Amino acid sequence: MTALDSLRSLSPQQRNTVIAAYLGWTLDAFDFFILVFVLKHIAEEFHTDVPAVAVAIFLTLAMRPLGALIFGLAADRFGRRTTLMVDVLLYSVFEFLTGFSTGLTMFLVLRALFGVAMGGEWGVGASLVMETIPEDSRGLVSGILQAGYPSGYLLASIVFFLLFPIIGWRGMFFVGAVPALLVLYIRRNVEESPAFLQRQAKPQRPFLTVLRENIPLFIWAVLLMTAFNFFSHGTQDLYPTFLETQRQYDSYTVGAIAIVYNIGAIVGGLTFGALSQRWGRRRTIVIAALLAIPVAPLWVWGQGPVMLAIGAFLMQLFVQGAWGIVPVHLNELSPDEVRGTFPGFAYQLGNLLASGNASIQAGLAKQWNGDYALALLIVACIVAVVVAIFAGFGFEKKGVRFGGKDAGQADSAVRA
Repeated sequence: MTALDSLRSLSPQQRNTVIAAYLGWTLDAFDFFILVFVLKHIAEEFHTDVPAVAVAIFLTLAMRPLGALIFGLAADRFGRRTTLMVDVLLYSVFEFLTGFSTGLTMFLVLRALFGVAMGGEWGVGASLVMETIPEDSRGLVSGILQAGYPSGYLLASIVFFLLFPIIGWRGMFFVGAVPALLVLYIRRNVEESPAFLQRQAKPQRPFLTVLRENIPLFIWAVLLMTAFNFFSHGTQDLYPTFLETQRQYDSYTVGAIAIVYNIGAIVGGLTFGALSQRWGRRRTIVIAALLAIPVAPLWVWGQGPVMLAIGAFLMQLFVQGAWGIVPVHLNELSPDEVRGTFPGFAYQLGNLLASGNASIQAGLAKQWNGDYALALLIVACIVAVVVAIFAGFGFEKKGVRFGGKDAGQADSAVRA
């Protein structure tokens, strides 16, 4: 059965769950990436510089593990569906309030609170979907879920392209409150995870107890996610700033290039996610990560906006291609009884360890006379190799049954 056939075979309820989780991650990412387009403008209004405002990116990423833990534990105890609704509502509220910031301190506090809420969405949504769909659909659906991230970036690009000259940076954050409406869709159309409902009749062990039994797996997952987050944030967060500051492009050109490379990211997530169902999770990640290296020079040194757009399209095709496998990979590796917490917590701890990326790249560019291109290139190439190494020599449990007797036994994972 082809990837599209497996998608068509989903029941209406399974499709609704996929749609809800995809939209949740899309709108979450939309709210996050609004910031990367307006760093310079916020710095100007608050009479500071871009590195000072970029601390907001660090705080958002650094607070996400706390959110993943809080909402993950809630999802494992109270269910994925209700927890997801609460999470979406909270990140929408904090996004809206950001538009009322009166100074840098208030702005940074609100972005930290947004980070807590943002940290809960991915793990809860991914576990809800992966426990609901058939095994042969996981690869493609994983790509769909992770494509929500560049979809949110694409949506932010379009809003910036069309509305920023009219509504300014504060208006961008007000628009970011729209995701709250997703709660109504989830409440009406999404049911609880079947695997979670089955486990309700069984004794539940504490998260820390399960974690202690899976320490090697957890440490490896955190390190892999650290490399992955350097990979994504290192190629995304300061790229608009590079285009505005070093290349001196206006908001329309920056927005147009961002639209192009986010289309590439969506295509990459869907393509490599589906391929992982045939090739395996580890092998597909390694291939996608290594293919990013030869396109990196075109991505930052391309002559003119058209060549830069082509380079950026290819870069995000491979970066998010590798990322498209992450939702299914971590959920398959997760111990069954803590799937609401384990994947999201590992993912967001990796975010924490990589949260200084924007500050590091901005600092390097400042040292190198504003050369953002070199800072972006060095980080991208190094972490591409690191991602390939960690993934290639890591664990894999492709096709494991969720809720079955073998689900959750980390020592049965295949390792290179």
